[in-house]
Amino acid sequence: MRGGLIALGAVGMAYGAWLLLSRQDLGQIVEVALWLAAAVVIHDGILAPAVLALGWLGGRLLPRAVARGAVTVLVLLGPIVLVAIPVLGRFGAKPDNPTLLDRDYTQGLLGFAVLCVCAGVAVALGELRSRQRTVEEEQS
Repeated sequence: MRGGLIALGAVGMAYGAWLLLSRQDLGQIVEVALWLAAAVVIHDGILAPAVLALGWLGGRLLPRAVARGAVTVLVLLGPIVLVAIPVLGRFGAKPDNPTLLDRDYTQGLLGFAVLCVCAGVAVALGELRSRQRTVEEEQS
């Protein structure tokens, strides 16, 4: 199963690369390469260290169960907020094309935030339950 998924992913990547190289001019390919490089730099240089630092800080300042839930929310919600900045700021909206950015994206982000908080609470409750089971097993 794993080998099949790896092969399917490789075929998809090869097809995407072929489409990029066959349908774009050299300037557009260079722009794509720059965007890809910038994404790696931003992720590895800013986003990942910030998440690690906030996770470490949360682990030091918050109770363990709450810290795990908070890190879960951070890992789920953080990247989505970064990706949502262009649509929330309505960058790219054009008066002559009302179909671009035609809805209230804030509601969708808030809905996703509620789901992330629910996931964080579920992680925290699971941690508390596992601690209670451990304490009960030690007592018996």
